[in-house]
Amino acid sequence: MPVLYVAFSNTLADWASDVGLSRNVYKVGFSDQPPKEAVEALCAESHAGQTDWRLLKSKDADDVDQGVAMDRLSKKFKEIDPNYYPRIKGVRGIFRVKPIDVENSLFVKEIVEGPTSMAPKKLKPADIADYLISNALR
Repeated sequence: MPVLYVAFSNTLADWASDVGLSRNVYKVGFSDQPPKEAVEALCAESHAGQTDWRLLKSKDADDVDQGVAMDRLSKKFKEIDPNYYPRIKGVRGIFRVKPIDVENSLFVKEIVEGPTSMAPKKLKPADIADYLISNALR
C-alpha cells in the first residue's frame, strides 16, 4: 500500500535560504515501505546531498496515483527545479511552501469549524506537512 510522506532537512533548508528560495522547503514522496523506513533510506542514500532528513507526517495514499498527486502539488506550490540547482541534481519532489498560504488555510478552517479564539497560532512544520498532504490527496 503506497504511503505519501513529507520530510524535512535542516541542512537543505539552510542551503535553500542561502540561495534565495526560503527555508520552507519540504520533500514530498511516495513509498511502498513504512514512512520511517523511507525517510531512513533518504538519509542512507544522502538524498539531495543531505543526511538529516526527518519525517514530519505521512498518510496512506491507496486511491491516488503518484503522478496525479505530484501534478496537484506542482500546480499549487513551486517545485524546486532539480536541473537548475546542482546541489539537488536529479531530485524531484522538493517543494517551496509559503507559510502565509498555510496560515490562511488554517484560519479559514478554524472559522468554518467555529471560532474558539482569535489569537494567532504559531505555525509548526507539522501544519505545513498536513497542508501539503491534504493538497496532494484532494
